Amino acid sequence: MPPDCTSAFYEENAETYANRARSLPKQRLDAFLAGLAPGAAILELGCGGGQDSAYMLSQGFDVMPTDGSAKLARQAEILIGRPVRVMLFQELDADSAFDGVWAQASLLHVPRPELPDVFARIRRALRTGGIIHATFKAGDAEGHDGFGRYYNYPSAEWLSELLTNGGWGNIAISESDGGGYDGKPTRWLTVSAER
Repeated sequence: MPPDCTSAFYEENAETYANRARSLPKQRLDAFLAGLAPGAAILELGCGGGQDSAYMLSQGFDVMPTDGSAKLARQAEILIGRPVRVMLFQELDADSAFDGVWAQASLLHVPRPELPDVFARIRRALRTGGIIHATFKAGDAEGHDGFGRYYNYPSAEWLSELLTNGGWGNIAISESDGGGYDGKPTRWLTVSAER
């Protein structure tokens, strides 16, 4: 996350954000998990309140939850009962350590110029054949929401080109309508790709 109002929002609203009513993206989670071997190692980038990590753990996977907000990480720890690593996406420094990376509505806060490096770090962190799941709010220009949070708002074409240039394979990008924390209608891009 950029060092702006985005980080401040999550620090100042950690408890409310973590405990909000949120529908678990169970269909997406199950599809992601179906592509992994039982007990596979998963890195969750931007775990928020920890609900997705809790579900993956309950399904027998080895999950390493992370978040850029120390206060949100503490909230997630309460829910899942294990440590959450506090780190920014740009600090990821692992080699072939994970079978999957789950980044639900988190990489959308990475400044566009930094996304190629972040995706390269994620690719390096995955084992050969490892998969990533990420979601983004669709658009064609960077901007901020009503809470002051930064979003990179990419198009499907822009993301596809970025991933192709980064050496990813089996790239799939789907679009769907939904909502977000701000309660506004949102066009979502769901990305999956393989190292």
